[in-house]
Amino acid sequence: MSQLVHVAIAGAASAIGEALVEIAEERGFPIGDLHVIDEGDSIGQSLPYKGRNLRVRDVAQFDFNQVGLVFFAGEVALLDRYLGAARQAGCAVIDVTSGKNSAALPCVVPELNAQRLASMSKPVCVSSPAPEATALAVVLAPLLDLLSLERITVTACVPVSSRGRRGVNELARQTAELLNARPLEPRVFGQQVAFNLLGADDTPEADGHTILEKRFANELKQLLDKPLLPIAVSCILAPVFFGSSLSVSLLCADEVDLDAVSQALEQAPGLELAAIGEQPSVVGDAIGQDVVHVGRVRHGHDDRRQVNLWIVSDNVRKGAALNAVQTGELLIKHYL
Repeated sequence: MSQLVHVAIAGAASAIGEALVEIAEERGFPIGDLHVIDEGDSIGQSLPYKGRNLRVRDVAQFDFNQVGLVFFAGEVALLDRYLGAARQAGCAVIDVTSGKNSAALPCVVPELNAQRLASMSKPVCVSSPAPEATALAVVLAPLLDLLSLERITVTACVPVSSRGRRGVNELARQTAELLNARPLEPRVFGQQVAFNLLGADDTPEADGHTILEKRFANELKQLLDKPLLPIAVSCILAPVFFGSSLSVSLLCADEVDLDAVSQALEQAPGLELAAIGEQPSVVGDAIGQDVVHVGRVRHGHDDRRQVNLWIVSDNVRKGAALNAVQTGELLIKHYL
């Protein structure tokens, strides 16, 4: 991969933006010039990259004609404001914002549907799915030839970092207040999240589903190219800073061969299959890791057409930033 591309990371001061810079350096991403841009209080901050500090500049003053590839991270409002300018400049775009909206940009998870990039017109504009959808897509990729899926049911334990730094700071503040016997004053989540579980990751819409639940289902259908596949998603908010945990049930047309499923998972790239009897956790296994961990592979209690799984992954690193960087590597190698 010798071609060098000038790259901008918009929303660079967000947690995902910082992870993009870190992972790009770790993987030797073929960057010519790297521009870190953002808005508001983030302007002027510094990010370490290859032994030097890059100063975050004002996205409103940035000339997108300087780069060939733009990653959009952070808030979806940033994408809404500057996507047009990036596309007009002829930039390839990878959206990895936290907007939780089922946008028009096609989703890519390299382990599952990298071939989709070949059919796109230039400049290529794609989206990295919600981190929870990315994790499940990586797990399903080696199983599609083994299973005739009829329904997917998912309960996702979503970390507070799904709300960005505000969510992380809120959990830390609430925890400190409770441990010091001070009155709790919920701000970001509207109620106590520390030492608690909330029945939804956000305020449900009129149909009873949250935006993330609908985005998760829609993106997974798109990734699997199964628009009619029934997918039921429940997202609960967990008192965890980072890391997504998924309890997944796959209903298939035929009895599932668990040995074949385990063998496929064990051999698949980007996955770590836990030993029988072990249950991976976000804190003990996933945080800071570039793989999705899978455990508790078992039949349904009363139905051998059903296979149940437990999945954990780092939502910022593997679920968002690494997926976007891997997509960028494919773009540079084959399509830019």
